[in-house]
Amino acid sequence: MIRINQVKVRLGHTETELRKKAAKVLQVPENDIKSFKILRRSVDARKKPDLFYSYTLEAEVQEEERVLRRFRGKENLVGRAESVPYHFPAPGTRERKAPIIIVGAGPAGLFCCYFLALHGYRPLLLERGKCVEARQKDVEIFWETGRLDPASNVQFGEGGAGTFSDGKLNTLVKDREGRNNAVLETLVRFGAKESILYEARPHLGTDVLCGVVKRMREEIRRLGGEVRFGCRVSEIVVQQGQVKGVAVDGGEYLACGQLVLAVGHSARDTFSMLWEKGVPMEAKAFAVGLRVEHPQSLINKSQYGMEDPGGLGAASYRLAAKTSSGRGVYSFCMCPGGYVVNASSQEGCLAVNGMSYSGRDGENANSAVIVTVTPEDFGSDHPLAGVAFQRQLEEKAFALGEGKIPVQRYGDFRRQVEAAASSGQNFVDCPGQTAEEAACGQVEPQCKGSYVWADLSGILPRECSSAFVEGMTAFGRQIEGFDREDVCLSGVESRTSSPVRIPRDESFQSRVRGLYPCGEGAGYAGGILSAAMDGMRVAEAIGAEYAP
Repeated sequence: MIRINQVKVRLGHTETELRKKAAKVLQVPENDIKSFKILRRSVDARKKPDLFYSYTLEAEVQEEERVLRRFRGKENLVGRAESVPYHFPAPGTRERKAPIIIVGAGPAGLFCCYFLALHGYRPLLLERGKCVEARQKDVEIFWETGRLDPASNVQFGEGGAGTFSDGKLNTLVKDREGRNNAVLETLVRFGAKESILYEARPHLGTDVLCGVVKRMREEIRRLGGEVRFGCRVSEIVVQQGQVKGVAVDGGEYLACGQLVLAVGHSARDTFSMLWEKGVPMEAKAFAVGLRVEHPQSLINKSQYGMEDPGGLGAASYRLAAKTSSGRGVYSFCMCPGGYVVNASSQEGCLAVNGMSYSGRDGENANSAVIVTVTPEDFGSDHPLAGVAFQRQLEEKAFALGEGKIPVQRYGDFRRQVEAAASSGQNFVDCPGQTAEEAACGQVEPQCKGSYVWADLSGILPRECSSAFVEGMTAFGRQIEGFDREDVCLSGVESRTSSPVRIPRDESFQSRVRGLYPCGEGAGYAGGILSAAMDGMRVAEAIGAEYAP
């Protein structure tokens, strides 16, 4: 098979036109191409609004070696296809004396459980929240009424925090073992569209992701695995440095030989319990900031040269800047045609996130603009100091909006921050606007959950707010209008990644043997795809050592 890069065709092309262009690149007759498939597709917008698709193809051609010789020295254009098939390791020989328990049904736990079940291990998956169908109802009730279920919300429940997001499948993880494709192929098997296998920036959408998660759970059960909901692990039982089991709410004890901790980045009570049990942990850097909303047409115009790109779909962006203070500022979890959502999971605390449905057809584009923070910012060297730092920000946001999402125009926020910086204070109480005055502007907030106009400038530490403004100014030079006065800000974005890391060795185990820290909550992933891949790594580590 031959790999062909940079096959460029206009939008709206047919398969025949794509084949014709591939033949032209290869310098062969069209009939010489026996078959081909798309490996990758991206949009070439360098000459906007004159847009093209750029493809990487894998093709079967006649006289393959002759064609490859023609492109010797030009392998960046045409070369031998080098696909990496995924292989789960051959089963180990050690006998298991107790079941494998996986805690958390986010992407890390779900994929760990699925691949173990697929290879005969019959794992038990425990999830503190509800199944995704019931969870959807609880989240909708919360957005409509403000009544929070601490066990079933945007953070907790089957599918994890990524379920109520855009379902983005991007990752910067280097993949030499084929796990990336294995995750995508698994998602397609359970209902995702096939285009995620080759799109440069694949996404699922919340509506599609919920169905995929449900079908994965059903298959795990069919394969002999067990999935339990409403099972919060309240304690791990350790004897002589070896995990022996867990206790769940209600007092039930469950013995296990291997315990996979895939609890997600918001399981603050679990982190505290692990620390009390002597599990080594450390604070880690993460990022905090605010959600920003722009008209989707503004982003389309900047990225594609047209406000309505038709079938191309809503445009996205990725931005980053280094501020004068040395802090990084960057966009995160960009949701084209999406909504800002109340993503709270704890009473008295408020956090926001972004979400898109698969159609990405909302009026606004939103993303978090976030500022890096490190353990030096937390005011303590305790391993859970980052958790306390997050909670302080969320308590401020909750109080500011009285439980509703606090929203402010960027122009007002910038003036407040600049006034505070010039006075040397963290916050300056400037004359406020009325709700009617604050609401003036072309950008209307698109929120899941009630919102209220407020002054956000006192939520973040002063240095973070100043870095946020500096970053917005830099982004305004890259996307015209990004820092315009009427952009809507919502706060606080605090759950960008886990504030802790649970160290593990080359066997993927903690110093507490039999305990496998896994996924985003343990500090080893950052998004759906990387978390799923980490779950697979842990499954492989267990499978390579133990017999089913």
